[in-house]
Parts: sequence; C-alpha cells; structure tokens
Amino acid sequence: MADCLFCKIAAGEIPCNKVYEDDDVLAFRDIAPKAPTHILIIPKKHIAHLADCTEEDAVLLAKIQLLAKLLADEEGIAKSGFRVVSNSGEDSGQEVAHLHYHLLGGKKLGDIC
Repeated sequence: MADCLFCKIAAGEIPCNKVYEDDDVLAFRDIAPKAPTHILIIPKKHIAHLADCTEEDAVLLAKIQLLAKLLADEEGIAKSGFRVVSNSGEDSGQEVAHLHYHLLGGKKLGDIC
C-alpha cells in the first residue's frame, strides 16, 4: 500500500533500527519504546488489521509468533518474561493500519490482562 508507513519501512524507503529481516517479516526497534526491549514485528505483506487475516495467513502468523520467541531469546528476556501484543482496529489503540506485533520486556510489565 503506497501510503502505509510500515510498508515504506519494509520496502527500505524509510530507515529503521532493524533486528531481523527475511522475505516475509521485518522486526525493528520501536522509536518510542515502552520497555527496555520494544521491538515491532511486521509482515511485509500489507494486512491492515489482525481482524483482516484469513486462513491463508496462518503460516505467516505462526512465523511471527515463533520470531517473537526467538527475538526474546536473543534479547535476553525470554527467561524473565515478555509480552507480545497486537492491537486490531481504532478502538484498540492501533495507530498504524498495518498488522504489527509489539515485543516488550526487560522490566516488570503492568497488569493489563
């Protein structure tokens, strides 16, 4: 999508502090971190919201979950605990209409669930 911020980041048009990239996904550090480790994980395929996913996206979604675990290991937060969050839609607080996951850790995170 031409005007999507995360599509532009995935295409290399906007720089990011990349921590992982392959043909399907990109992970980079959030520019306004809410925890010592705050990494965004995005699919390169434009999907606006988690609510828009279909069965054809199942492998991609599983890949993102496994990547979150791998990055938590690499960041040294897997043992102490981490959170993976994906907001879907305006009422959830989703600010960029491109599916993305926040990997948060490195400190005690407050109760929200």
